[in-house]
Amino acid sequence: MTLLRHPERCPASAPDGRLTAPAQVTLPDGFAVELAAGTHRSRDGRLMVGGSPPRLIRLTDAAVHRLGDGRFTVTDAAGAVLARRLLDAGIVHPRLAPAAVADTTVVIPVRDRADRLDLLLSALRADAATSGLPKLVVDDGSRDPAALAAVARRHGAQLLTHPYNRGPAAARNTGLRRARTSYVAFCDSDVVPEPGWLATLLAQFADPALALAAPRVTALPVSAPGRLDRYEENNSPLDMGASEGPVVPLSALSYVPSATIVVRREAVGAGFDEAMRVGEDVDLCMRLHEAGWRVRYVPSARVGHRHRTDLCSWLAQRAQYGTGAADLALRHPGQVPPLYVAPWSLAACALLLRGRPVPAALAAGLTAATAVRVARRMPDADHPARAGALLSLAALRGTGEQLLRCATRHHWPVAVAAAAVSRRARYALIAAAVAEGLVDHRGSGTSLSAPTHAALRRLDDLAYGFGVWHGAVRRRTAAPLRPRLALRMVSRWTSARP
Repeated sequence: MTLLRHPERCPASAPDGRLTAPAQVTLPDGFAVELAAGTHRSRDGRLMVGGSPPRLIRLTDAAVHRLGDGRFTVTDAAGAVLARRLLDAGIVHPRLAPAAVADTTVVIPVRDRADRLDLLLSALRADAATSGLPKLVVDDGSRDPAALAAVARRHGAQLLTHPYNRGPAAARNTGLRRARTSYVAFCDSDVVPEPGWLATLLAQFADPALALAAPRVTALPVSAPGRLDRYEENNSPLDMGASEGPVVPLSALSYVPSATIVVRREAVGAGFDEAMRVGEDVDLCMRLHEAGWRVRYVPSARVGHRHRTDLCSWLAQRAQYGTGAADLALRHPGQVPPLYVAPWSLAACALLLRGRPVPAALAAGLTAATAVRVARRMPDADHPARAGALLSLAALRGTGEQLLRCATRHHWPVAVAAAAVSRRARYALIAAAVAEGLVDHRGSGTSLSAPTHAALRRLDDLAYGFGVWHGAVRRRTAAPLRPRLALRMVSRWTSARP
């Protein structure tokens, strides 16, 4: 056991949190990619719409030939350029064989929870790929350090100890500084990895510009699941879903949780920002992106997680997550807005909310004008008018869903205040709360009844929104509450020309 009595002497993150850019971004020969599901491609293959945020990409004839039926392997410089651009846009995904598990240290930050630590270390020992890896357990000021020390000793893990609690970011950084391998796998003490998880994640680092890869975090099965257990199976903020892709701010995958991640040690510098007790994982993802590094979410690698299902601790955790929004909004202006929509779609939704014929007609006119404008920018599509209409209607629907979400989550105090003085606002809020809950229930695949799911959804949102406002008041900023307008519906128009 190593006792760190003077942690302040250890180097901390730089004050501005900046990271150095990758020295190499060119994909190596043998790197295989495949067209992402959901990408729309014209019949001649020259025009593609996909990715997140959506992009319209036109390919040269040579690029169309190279992409072929949707999968190709880098064999030369031109192929490397094409693969890089499509990969960064989320148009293609890597298709790589699992890598040999080596040159990796497992770092486990923990405070008490010796039983959970025992389960994790047992799973790592039972997996032949991870059994021989160095493991660093960082005791972050446990009330019963002897119990943790006994578990670490029994499994052959090295124990590092903070004499007082400094938070998960500091605990991870202590392990990061002690590691001597090229890669570091951070595992929270309440996860249980599935076999093969690490080989799948390490394979992603064939991309020399990749700094971080994350698995899917799913709920560990319980013998007698209660209502919260069943809710968390499909609504945990740690589960980023079944769709893989690059992690990019203002996209469907804007961050990955640090419950389990693998990082390239040279990319992350001093590691997490130790001043942040919550949201430090989101901050690291954004700093890596700003520096030019890539981050990927790989749901084919999976770890189980013991979710909180005691109502009081569950609500407290959700509120704590919300408090991190203020610090993130101040550190990364405009990158974590509660609402990110195009001005025309916001105006159209506002008109539709009036519930009168003339405003509804104006909203239809706005949508139609946008459809025409989009169609004119893609005249080489198979059906330009149809494509423009579908994209415009999808944007309008997305804006409506975001507004529902804001009214019941980030901005519910404002919505409640408006409902207190306006009958129309009151009815609108009730309708929004019910509609959003029912829509989410339908898409979640949960075994809960619709009323139960909707009620838990509202509690979830109330707790998180309370945390957002608490953090904003504490930091004296409205940054996490300000919406951001997207100037383009399809955010980037580009040509992939190797």
